Amino acid sequence: MPTVPPNETILRVSSLKQTAETRFLLEPDADTRAQLAQELNAQSIKKLRFEGKLSPRGKKGWTLTAKIGATVVQSCIVTLEPITTRIDSDVIRHFVPETLTDQPSEGSETEMTEDENTDILQDEIDLNEIMSEALDLVIPSYPRKEDANLDAAQFSEPGVSPLQEEDLKPFAGLAALREKMQDQGDKD
Repeated sequence: MPTVPPNETILRVSSLKQTAETRFLLEPDADTRAQLAQELNAQSIKKLRFEGKLSPRGKKGWTLTAKIGATVVQSCIVTLEPITTRIDSDVIRHFVPETLTDQPSEGSETEMTEDENTDILQDEIDLNEIMSEALDLVIPSYPRKEDANLDAAQFSEPGVSPLQEEDLKPFAGLAALREKMQDQGDKD
């Protein structure tokens, strides 16, 4: 089974064997992980491993099956303290020629395909790009420490009383007003 060398991350489709799978293993160095962490708004990526295979899908396409493993440090959305998350996830992508996909006519309305794992087959398959997208999809969007609580915060200019939650409920005082009006009506 052919294996992609660690430094080769862009595969030319025309160079892939149609009769065998191509295995790959990406373990980015510290500089690459730091750049990826910045792109993903993470503090750091301590470990990252992307391993899998690219298998021929008949004579018309390819299927990528892989596992991504990472240790990502992000800021808590409440306290801004670092949170470390361990990620282990499967990645599946199908690459099919554009001629085999449903192409909408110009100006027509089209629904998105149900299979978000299907991509148009290009001349090259960029393993780094697939790894980055896969990691972006599985890291927590809003990392939060377990014991982090967001207490009520009040902000206003000096000398101005902050807006209270009761001020945002315009109908809350109507019941009291109705009672007051009924009491006045009873007195008359």
